[in-house]
Formats: sequence, structure tokens, C-alpha cells
Amino acid sequence: MSWRVVVVSSRSKLDYKMGFLVVRSEDGEKRIHLGDISVLICETTAISITAYLLSELIAQKVKVIFCDTNHNPVSELMPVHGSYDSSGKIRDQIAWSQDIKEKIWQKIIIQKITNQAKVLQKVGQDAKAEQLMKYTAEVQPGDSTNREGHAAKVYFNALFDEDFYRNSDDIRNAVLNYGYTVLLSCFNREISASGYLTQIGIWHNSVSNPFNLGSDLMESFRPIIDYFAYKCDFTIFEKEEKIQVVNLLNSQVKIVDSKQYLNNAIGIYVRSIFLALEEKDPSKILNWYEL
Repeated sequence: MSWRVVVVSSRSKLDYKMGFLVVRSEDGEKRIHLGDISVLICETTAISITAYLLSELIAQKVKVIFCDTNHNPVSELMPVHGSYDSSGKIRDQIAWSQDIKEKIWQKIIIQKITNQAKVLQKVGQDAKAEQLMKYTAEVQPGDSTNREGHAAKVYFNALFDEDFYRNSDDIRNAVLNYGYTVLLSCFNREISASGYLTQIGIWHNSVSNPFNLGSDLMESFRPIIDYFAYKCDFTIFEKEEKIQVVNLLNSQVKIVDSKQYLNNAIGIYVRSIFLALEEKDPSKILNWYEL
């Protein structure tokens, strides 16, 4: 099972040879077996990469993320076909009923708010955590009463401060936005590998968002990034800090009572959601725990 997150951050040439990613730079040559790589991040624009390598990365279902001149993720490499039966799965995806989508979304939001409450418990905000847990009992199918929005306001103000809001020019927001982007890419990888379209979501349905489904499925994992932003309390957010965010994918969480690298746990979780959709049974959705 692939597990390594590879970040290339200096001027390099990347190509493929006998099953290995070959990285040639001023520091010499390094080789990494493709079977070990789950995510490759090209963190600088001073990288040249061969079409042969790109083809092999797709074949190995390696998520490839490209960054801009500010080292922020701007695009990713996506396969045209992620599974042998993708045509059938896409037909099923289009036919998902509104009823089951609303129930799945209800379960996702309950998980998200629960995990937000766990973060608040870890930072000593027990009263606010209890308030969030009360919200979980009030989440309706499709979250028709917007418990997610109410919980978010309580959560971020308790985690950071009363003056914090998500669109402010704040380093903590820079950390959150970068972390969410990396997280989203991992979910998109698993969705494509399972044969589904990232464009067609359960709740998110923006015509300008090519990753509606990834945006849906990542929701309960966002608190991992939130807690990291709280713990690190960066005063700057540049290359080294961004590498720390990426390395979160190599941290471990528990899912199905076993320790898994976060990157692998995402795959297990995504497959459980597709099983829940297939069997019309939200109880099939697994949850991760332990930040």
C-alpha cells in the first residue's frame, strides 16, 4: 500500500526508469519506487517532468499536485478512467436519489461537528465542545436547519478567538486554506480511483467547482487541519511551514479500530461512503478518530 508523500521543492528534472521516480537536481540523483508513493507535490515551477513519468504515475494512482510561483497548490493530475467499471459507477452516481444523498450528508455533518467538538476538548474548551455535541442531535437530513453553519461559528471563535473569521487576511486562514487544498486533493484521488466523477456531489453542486464530491467527502477530516493550525500558531507561512502541513498525510489516525496513515485512512473512509450510497445505508460510513 502506497504511503509516501514526496515533495519536490527545488529545480529538478523528473522522469521514470524501471519502476522508479528519478529526481535529478543540483544535489544529485534520487530514486523512489512508484509503488511507495501516494502523493507527489511539485512545489516549485522550476520542475520539468516527462510525459512517460506522468503516464506511469496515473497508472499507479499517484496523486500529483502542481503549485504556482507562490508554492500554493493550483492543479492536479487526474485520470480519465480510474476504474475498469467507471462507466457503470458514473451512471449510478447520476442516479443517486435525493433521499439517500440527504441522509449521507446528515451523517457526514454529524461526524464533522463531533470531530470539531473533540478538537475543542483537546484545547480545553469543554463548554463549547458540549454545545457542539448538542448540535449533532439536531442535524436533519440534508442539514436543513444548518447546524453545520451554527457549529462553525461557535467552533472557530472558541478555537482561535472571537475576532477570527474565515475570510480575514490571517496566517491561520492561510494555513487552513493550504491544508484544505492538500486534503481535497487526496479525496479527489480516491474518488477518481474508485471510478466516480469528482464534479457530481452529494450536497455541493456549484457549476464552477470541478471537485464538488471531494468537497463533500472531506468535511469530517477538516478538523485535522484546524487543530494543526491551532497547535503550530505560525507567525509566517512559507516553504518550510507548508511542508509541515503536507507531512500531516503521514500522521496516523484510527479507523476501523486500526492505526492507519491519514492518506490510507482517507481511502478506507471514501470507500465506505460509496458502499453506503450503493446499499442506501448511512450506517456503513466509517469514522476516523484520535487527532
